Amino acid sequence: MIRNLTVACILACAPLAVLAQDTPPPPAALVADSVEVTRDRVLIATGNVEIFQGDTRLRAQGVTYDARKGSLVLTGPILLQDGPDIVVVADQAELSKDLQDGLLIGARVVMNEQLQLAAVEMNRVGGRYTQLYKTAVTSCHVCDSGKAPLWQIRAKRVVHDQQEQQLYFDRAQFRIRNVPVFYLPRLRLPDPTLERASGFLIPSLRTTSQLGTGIIVPYFIKLGDHRDLTLSPYWSARTDTLNFRYRQAFKTGRISFEGAYTRDDLRPGEDRGYLFGEGRFDLERGYVLSFALETTSDDAYLIDYGITDADRLTSELALTRARRDKYIRAAVINFRTLREGEVNKTLPTNVIEATYEQRFFPNQLGGEFRIAANAHGHFRQSGDPNDTNLDGIADGRDVLRLNLEADWHRQWTFRSGLQADFGIGFAADLFHIKQDALFTDPDSDIVPRTSLTLRYPMVRQSRNGRQLLEPVLQIGATGGSNLNIPNEESTRVEFDEGNLLSLSRFPRPDRRERSATAAIGINWSHFGNEGWDSHLTFGQVIRRRANTDFSDTSGLAGTHSDFLLAGQIKSKGGFSVTGRALFNEKFDVSKAELRGDWAGQRSSFGTSYVWLTADIAEDRPTAVSELTFDGTYKLSNVWTANANWRYDLVDDRAASAGLGIQYVNECVTVDFSVKRRYTSSTSVEPSTNLGFTISLRGFSASNGTERYANSCETKTR
Repeated sequence: MIRNLTVACILACAPLAVLAQDTPPPPAALVADSVEVTRDRVLIATGNVEIFQGDTRLRAQGVTYDARKGSLVLTGPILLQDGPDIVVVADQAELSKDLQDGLLIGARVVMNEQLQLAAVEMNRVGGRYTQLYKTAVTSCHVCDSGKAPLWQIRAKRVVHDQQEQQLYFDRAQFRIRNVPVFYLPRLRLPDPTLERASGFLIPSLRTTSQLGTGIIVPYFIKLGDHRDLTLSPYWSARTDTLNFRYRQAFKTGRISFEGAYTRDDLRPGEDRGYLFGEGRFDLERGYVLSFALETTSDDAYLIDYGITDADRLTSELALTRARRDKYIRAAVINFRTLREGEVNKTLPTNVIEATYEQRFFPNQLGGEFRIAANAHGHFRQSGDPNDTNLDGIADGRDVLRLNLEADWHRQWTFRSGLQADFGIGFAADLFHIKQDALFTDPDSDIVPRTSLTLRYPMVRQSRNGRQLLEPVLQIGATGGSNLNIPNEESTRVEFDEGNLLSLSRFPRPDRRERSATAAIGINWSHFGNEGWDSHLTFGQVIRRRANTDFSDTSGLAGTHSDFLLAGQIKSKGGFSVTGRALFNEKFDVSKAELRGDWAGQRSSFGTSYVWLTADIAEDRPTAVSELTFDGTYKLSNVWTANANWRYDLVDDRAASAGLGIQYVNECVTVDFSVKRRYTSSTSVEPSTNLGFTISLRGFSASNGTERYANSCETKTR
């Protein structure tokens, strides 16, 4: 017979169907080297037989179809592909004409290219249930040498419910290599194609110097197609904790909450815990409603239980809309400090804010016209108008402000290459200070401003790449006078390349730079042909009158600012260095930071250094000098090590350190980590945390997309 003879339908009276259904099944096709139909209406196909129908595909060396019995007898090797996720391999089989019922001998099932089930015998029932007898289940690579896989589950019987995507084990043994570790008379696990199902998740061990050794056992509860709850009890000798996480998706948004309830020996008799939450909803006309919630029972809980190192918590409810030329935002915010020595009652923990910004492009004037309005208020819980705690701030001071701004900008590029950017505008400020004995009257001001910025970019092409040199000069003036209001929002000023050409470098509008100013700078860039890029910015600000609201270490105090030097070097091979420094004419450095990173095929490392001079105005009585390091190194195809370290050079001691190692192959993930925190306070003690987690790959659809192809060793003589 002619090879690859195609039969459009295997006898009109006996079509193949993937599933019994009311609508007619799709036509079947058979391809084989040889096809013969006997007088008894028995179809015999031999040699590279393939049968296709729907998403079912069957390969065999030979197929015999008896129309009277309605059965298929297959000789192996046999490969049955049932949809995109399940592949069955067998030595021989007898199946019904729709391939949904039958018996397979020497069968092996592969699910989602992850989990293997090898059985002496396999029955298919109704296209839904598959029963495997004397079964070995593993996601590890199985070699022909007979060497046992790293782990496996042996069972007398395994039932796979294809509709519910569940695996049911009878008399199961969990084995490492070929050694039985524990026995379970009944066991249920999800198959790899299932994304969400109620059941236990991977437990983890956790050891800390404060809480001892404990175990966390998560249990996932599917509450529906769009919501779920995870309960994770944490037991140790010194704590009983119930962790939880709730998630829900809506048609136009989502919410998520996580938290814990604790009774422990660290604070006997107290109820401890935390609650974090977030959500987002898309409303009509492009508006977005979002919220964030962060709260805890006490200042030390989050660090004691390794939740986060944050020392200030933020809760917010916001309504925003962002368009190409318009931005609207209204928010209510609550802050809570966990820092030692800070009292929430005398801090501005409650904030309300509304912002409106819009851009216009007038045809007659050209350029761009911008308007903005900002209303802000922050409030303290205390109602005392005096400074009873002697921190220089009235304990109950509340601040209300309204700021309006309007500016017009236009840019010209001349034939010589000179670029000019002219801007003119004004701001109107209104402040009202409440519950402060020193500030009783409202204050307001009109602030006119103008600026002219000149740039002259020069480009040179060389054999090594392209260079750009750009001198920059800005001349500006801001009118008005300083208002009689306290500095509540602009206590931390950063002078960098991002605000070198700003008319006011204060972060908030409760402070503004006044009088005439000039900013001088130069930008240099080199774009190498081999992938090396270099960037450098140098600049200084000169003003007619000094502004006393700038701190000594801000770099902006006096009529002449400190020199700003910022740069970056990047290579195609993954190496980069970024740095910034402020220094005066005597080369005394007030602030400096340097960060270096390198990323290769097997490793990535990063280190940074920060120097901040002591400054009482910025609540920094002593200098800060810190060195940090973080990195990962791939020891082999399956082993990865990581480390992090933070060192306080002023106190000459480590602040924190961590070390971890991970083993990942095609069937198991093992994580081990050690973390040490050396800092302490009245509410937080130094602690050491150890974490250990083992997870079996293959029983979850969320194992990731990585594929670890383990190879079998072969010996040659």
